[in-house]
Amino acid sequence: MHRHPPLRRTALLGALLLGLASCAAPMRETTPSYVVFFTAFSADLDEPARQVITRAAQAAQASGDRVVRVEGYADSIGSTEANRILTQLRAQVVADGLAERGIPRSRIVLRPRGAQGGDPGIESRRVDINIAAP
Repeated sequence: MHRHPPLRRTALLGALLLGLASCAAPMRETTPSYVVFFTAFSADLDEPARQVITRAAQAAQASGDRVVRVEGYADSIGSTEANRILTQLRAQVVADGLAERGIPRSRIVLRPRGAQGGDPGIESRRVDINIAAP
């Protein structure tokens, strides 16, 4: 025959769990994020990419003086050196687009990240634009 724990143990466990939940880290302010995709072996901006950069620039202008992080990625096809150069070029092209749309270069931080694992898909051929929380 299975006995249920006494009510006192259940209440104690509930209070303990509630206490742990209240110790959780405070919620951080989310930062707007935008993604610019590229075709393989390219740093050329197509129209959808330009539209994403425009939206990101508008959000950055509305955010006051927050830092705008521009992180470039490449897929795993090609040499390590070629992918490193491509991620830098993609990040620079996006940063230039933000600057052309009024974001001061002093607020833009470039972070070329290199190749993304073994994924040769478009998800790896991108630049992330993040408007950092203060």
